[in-house]
Amino acid sequence: MVFENSGIENVVIPQGSLQDIMNHNGCVLGGSWDYERMTFDYKYEIPEGIYYLRFPGYAVDGDVGANNATMQLMDPYMGKHYYPTGVEYGSDEVFPERIVEHAISKIRAISKELTEIAAYHQ
Repeated sequence: MVFENSGIENVVIPQGSLQDIMNHNGCVLGGSWDYERMTFDYKYEIPEGIYYLRFPGYAVDGDVGANNATMQLMDPYMGKHYYPTGVEYGSDEVFPERIVEHAISKIRAISKELTEIAAYHQ
């Protein structure tokens, strides 16, 4: 499930500011980065399974590994974890309505913070 037109996909922001905002909103980076990309995860563990709301981004300038990148964000998306194969994102996945509603609220809150900080850095 892709959350299109959230406003997040238009944000360009310094890596450090992005990290602070995502951590503030309960999203973790973990090992989901390389020298050009970062993906922050918000994990849902509910009786129906484990789901991840993911916020991807890529460096338009600088280096993620050196912590000096300027990041362009992309559309957030959600997937369901299956053991042992991993996270599936297919259009045939069914997501509980309560986590979709929470994800939309989370995306709006993050989008608001990102937009405010990105405008400050322009």
